[in-house]
Amino acid sequence: MDQSPNKTRSFPVLGAIYMVSAGVIFAAINVLTQWVTGTYHFSSQALAFWQYGLSLLKLGAGAFHTAHPVAHIVRVVFATLGVQFFVGALAAGVPIAQVVAVDMTSPFIVIVAARLILGERIGPHRALATIVGFVGGMLILAPWSDSFSVYSLLPLGAAAMWAASSVMTKQLAAVERPEAVTVYLLALLTPINAAFLLTSTGFDVGAAFALPGGPVLWVVLALAALTAAAQYLLTLAYARADASYLQTFDNVRLPLNTLAGWLVFAYAPSGYLWIGALMIIGASFYLLRNEAGKSVSDEAVPA
Repeated sequence: MDQSPNKTRSFPVLGAIYMVSAGVIFAAINVLTQWVTGTYHFSSQALAFWQYGLSLLKLGAGAFHTAHPVAHIVRVVFATLGVQFFVGALAAGVPIAQVVAVDMTSPFIVIVAARLILGERIGPHRALATIVGFVGGMLILAPWSDSFSVYSLLPLGAAAMWAASSVMTKQLAAVERPEAVTVYLLALLTPINAAFLLTSTGFDVGAAFALPGGPVLWVVLALAALTAAAQYLLTLAYARADASYLQTFDNVRLPLNTLAGWLVFAYAPSGYLWIGALMIIGASFYLLRNEAGKSVSDEAVPA
């Protein structure tokens, strides 16, 4: 019988910690992605291929046993399209904060899907925290500002695809080991990214799969390690807590990415940044405190 962690009781606070930790790593990934594509003009398709292909080697092939191959494939199709939209926006030079903010529309899709497909109870606390976090994200995005461009809309496609992938991740985390969920994502993404790469080079195999050298190689290796770690933490989060609950903590990615873009690329955030960031962080702490209190109450009630 499968010994998935989700066969035991839920640990929402631990899930939140895993989600925020993954967000920190994803912020580093986004900074490195935009830096290497902008500074060295390295192809975004090539970067996605090597990033996910090499990250698979970091985890190894020992977790390939699965009883749900079709579910893994469907999840990866959604994730692949999300990656292509997201990396394309970063490569186009859209500020990281804007890319992540538009992508933050995905929590609403996840919450609706979690209710309809997973049967999760949303409740007023989760709904309120998610709405407050989203409004904070839109303040940071500021679509009315001069810096907003049509490329900022690319992550809308990523948002829809990753929302679907998040729901699939939650379903798989209930019946699979986190290692298997992570490895199958990376293993199935690699050939799909390879197809995108070949198309972008006119099917020139030599040019497409030439391993980069110099500083780019070290950045690619770092991205591979970070991607493996972030995806594993993300899977652990969904194995420990409800998908609808985790969405507010996923919103923390926005102030993290905004801060990283400010420090590395000197993107000057507007005054709305601080208001939006406070709204997101405040909503996350509100939900964390509420769920932690519920967990303590549940433990106090005899079975």
